[in-house]
Amino acid sequence: MEKPEIEDPEKKKKKEEKAREKELKKQKALEKAAKLQAQQASNASKKSEKKNVKRNTEEENSEDFVDPETPFGEKKKMSRQMAKQYNPSAVEKSWYSWWEKSSFFVADSSSSKLPFVIVLPPPNVTGALHIGHALTAAVEDTIIRWRRMSGYNTLWVPGMDHAGIATQVVVEKKIMRERKLTRHDIGREQFVSEVWNWKDKYGGTILQQLRRLGGSLDWSRECFTMDEKRSRAVTEAFVRLYKEGLIYRDIRLVNWDCVLRTAVSDLEVEYEDIKERTLRKVPGYEEPVEFGVLTSFAYPLEEKELGEIVVATTRVETMLGDTAIAVHPDDKRYHCLHGKFAIHPFNGRRIPIVCDAILVDPEFGTGAVKITPAHDPNDFEVGKRHKLEFINIFTDDGKINDNGGSEFAGMPRFKAREAVTEALKKKGLFKEAKNNEMRLGICSRSNDVIEPLIKPQWYVSCGGMAKESLDAALDDQNRKLEFIPKQYIADWKRWLENIRDWCISRQLWWGHRIPAWYVILEDDDMKEVGSYNDRDHWVVARNEEEAQVQASQIHAGKKFQLCQDPDVLDTWFSSGLFPLSVLGWPDETEDLKAFYPTSVLETGHDILFFWVARMVMLGMKLGGNVPFSKVYLHPMIRDAHGRKMSKSLGNVIDPLEVINGITLEGLHKRLEEGNLDPNELEKAKEGQVKDFPNGIAECGADALRFALISYTAQSDKINLDIQRVVGYRQWGNKLWNAIRFAMSKLGDDYIPLLNVNQEVLPFSCKWILSVLAKAVTKTVSSLEAYNFSDAATAVYSWWQYQLCDVFIEAIKPYFAGNDPRFASERSFARDTLWLCLDNGLRLLHPFMPFVTEELWQRLPSPEGDYKRPASIMISEYPTVVEGWTNERVEYEMDLIEAAVKSLRSLAKESRERRPAYVQSRKIPVTEIIDQHKLEIITLANLSSLTVIGENDAGPAGCVVSVVNEHLSVYLNVQGSLSAEAERERIRKKMDEVQKQKEKLWKKINDSRYREKVPSHIQDDDAAKLKSLEQEFASLQLASEHIQERATAS
Repeated sequence: MEKPEIEDPEKKKKKEEKAREKELKKQKALEKAAKLQAQQASNASKKSEKKNVKRNTEEENSEDFVDPETPFGEKKKMSRQMAKQYNPSAVEKSWYSWWEKSSFFVADSSSSKLPFVIVLPPPNVTGALHIGHALTAAVEDTIIRWRRMSGYNTLWVPGMDHAGIATQVVVEKKIMRERKLTRHDIGREQFVSEVWNWKDKYGGTILQQLRRLGGSLDWSRECFTMDEKRSRAVTEAFVRLYKEGLIYRDIRLVNWDCVLRTAVSDLEVEYEDIKERTLRKVPGYEEPVEFGVLTSFAYPLEEKELGEIVVATTRVETMLGDTAIAVHPDDKRYHCLHGKFAIHPFNGRRIPIVCDAILVDPEFGTGAVKITPAHDPNDFEVGKRHKLEFINIFTDDGKINDNGGSEFAGMPRFKAREAVTEALKKKGLFKEAKNNEMRLGICSRSNDVIEPLIKPQWYVSCGGMAKESLDAALDDQNRKLEFIPKQYIADWKRWLENIRDWCISRQLWWGHRIPAWYVILEDDDMKEVGSYNDRDHWVVARNEEEAQVQASQIHAGKKFQLCQDPDVLDTWFSSGLFPLSVLGWPDETEDLKAFYPTSVLETGHDILFFWVARMVMLGMKLGGNVPFSKVYLHPMIRDAHGRKMSKSLGNVIDPLEVINGITLEGLHKRLEEGNLDPNELEKAKEGQVKDFPNGIAECGADALRFALISYTAQSDKINLDIQRVVGYRQWGNKLWNAIRFAMSKLGDDYIPLLNVNQEVLPFSCKWILSVLAKAVTKTVSSLEAYNFSDAATAVYSWWQYQLCDVFIEAIKPYFAGNDPRFASERSFARDTLWLCLDNGLRLLHPFMPFVTEELWQRLPSPEGDYKRPASIMISEYPTVVEGWTNERVEYEMDLIEAAVKSLRSLAKESRERRPAYVQSRKIPVTEIIDQHKLEIITLANLSSLTVIGENDAGPAGCVVSVVNEHLSVYLNVQGSLSAEAERERIRKKMDEVQKQKEKLWKKINDSRYREKVPSHIQDDDAAKLKSLEQEFASLQLASEHIQERATAS
């Protein structure tokens, strides 16, 4: 901010002179009052504190300080007197049930207000609240509460995802644990029934936990991805996409989990980097399995005189399905083998040697690569290019099937690995086994090693939809989709430009059954479902009756049977439809008309492709528009040390444990109830002892929310330090005490004004309203830009550093005694204080809903025509009031605060009131100091303040601080500091200023400075250099004065 021009007092108008004279008289009177206060305050406050301690000890046991019990759903009954300390659990009790019962969260599809809609990323029905959910809830609820208070028709839709694999695994384990049965033992129908029973009894815990965080979701619209309406939407989407040719069936490689016996999505595959030979536990195997080994072996060539060809693999068991050996066409070593054949050593199969420049690197290994098209993604592509045979050698549970040969059939795949190696050795074909760095795909659900397997599956053709989704974000002329932060546009572009068709089949029992029926014709040779993969053998329909009609039309006059595909759809398919299905699609509901497309999607950047891209593709195709216009991607949360949260490290943070608090013993107990092995458990406990030696203090939902919002500035990762959350809980106490102070000063009979006349207000009142206006502007602009951390900082800074640290302290002299001369100041201070608290609480509410509701409800309400809203959450969000902004007043207060800061620094930790002096080197600055002595005396805790001339020597017994080039301050510390120590302090400061001068001088004198640096920055640098030179001169002068006094004495 540029400093306003200060006019010469002689040129000011008479009106301003009179105003100043009046103000000076008032200031002198106030200064006199302050001196009296200075003489009496210390003793009086001590007496008062003793008195209050005694009184409060009695009051703490009084019913007046305890909240009465509130019946569920009723407005909270608050204690008659405010408690001395902020207690999060007491404050956050009862408000939520009243908000919900009062329908404050419910959106109206017939409202004329502008809609603002967020769909909550549906948490898994199996899930419990984790810190990532807490971040999502904190950010989304902040947005929704702000928009609701800003006059929008807000809708925040809650829902749950059926989480196909996760839920099936949980219920399978439960049945095995309780009844020693598998799902196959009880059958599909009974198992699905068991899952529904589990869902009704245990599912949805997380939605209740979101209430504890204060999430203002519209629970009247709560939905589940497998409820009747969402299931109908899924079926309709599948049928429509199939009819458009965008869903088809094909035989391709998938990520196969041999434990779950299903294909899994890329998101459910985690990769483990293995550097060398490593033993790893694998489900279903008693002994650890060896990975990180490259096995070389030879294939004998058909023409024996040519000898053999050596290949290498990390999965030697897959050689049972090899159907080719690839070499680079330019590799001279193998020119003589082009078009030749090798012979499989175990089954005699002729294996062609093919040339493939795409796959083979002649510099790697032997330059010859074994090709197993049915069990490797790269080999699969080679198989298609060269029209090779695709031989599957594994059963669904990971055993060698008959295609692998009778010698190995029935062996688990990793037992077969050992057996194949031994068999190769017996035939003299084994060459060597050496360490090999590799990435191992692990299923996050079962911990099984992923097996690439060729399977007939249903796919969504993504090319055209991906192009539309890409254009929606990149088309400058018609951009429909904005990413925040913008850096993720590059990921969006990279993924969608390289998209592959989406496998949507899952071999599970829990999920949306694929609405496709297989037609078994009477004259078909093979009667097994899926034996023929042609389009005529499959019909896609909304129900079996519709399928029957279609099949009859296709196979007119023929006898057939229908069997529905036993597979279910990928969970991401129903999740991808969520913005449409939650609003009633495919029906033209009032909600769909009013609220689609939604306003913003807020989620983690880790599912940008898996969920966000699919929602955009399906939304544009089926809903006719992007499902949201903005995508805000929040960071991923790590621990305070930047490590990924992991149960084995003991650094997983449960939000409810932060909200409610937990002992170290409680943290240990949670670990013990998990499934860590003894070594991991011990390591995890050690981690907890290090990070949480005293457990986690009770912080409350408000403090956790505010901390998480404040952290969002940390790029793509948040290093969460619980102590920061504890700090915001302590800040809650600051807010609490600000209201307690206000209530004591406002009085029981106070009736607030909705606005004040800026012209007649005392200086500090003008200032606090001016900086409040700026805080409002900054907060709103930051929220609009999705800079939540900046918004939180703006609110926090105003409350902490301006309202509590300055304004409340500055107005205390007005209330010292009941002097009738200051009646107007007291009155104005009350009105201003109420305005600040009312606006400040409303400004803070979206971030910290519970404490702001409680404190706002305690504030007195204006009377007359004004009708106060029932809750702060449906009150109006603050806007800038015309006339509040006052740059001049802010400039003057900046100068005052700078002087106060210097004086406090000189006083160090001492609370003793001392005399102080101000030396000004500019008349306008002198006038400002003269006018605002009271504020400086009060804020710097002085006994008196004297202005001395520019050429006056520094007072004896004082330490000095140069505030800026125009101002120095002196604090009397008679007897507590030697002249030598003071000169040393000044010398260090001079050295510091000198270094700054030299650095700036070097920058300015750089040969490229004039042409490279913008002119306004050059001007700023010149001004800064001049200021540093003046400051250095002032310090030099102060040092000389000290030397003179020391010599004289």
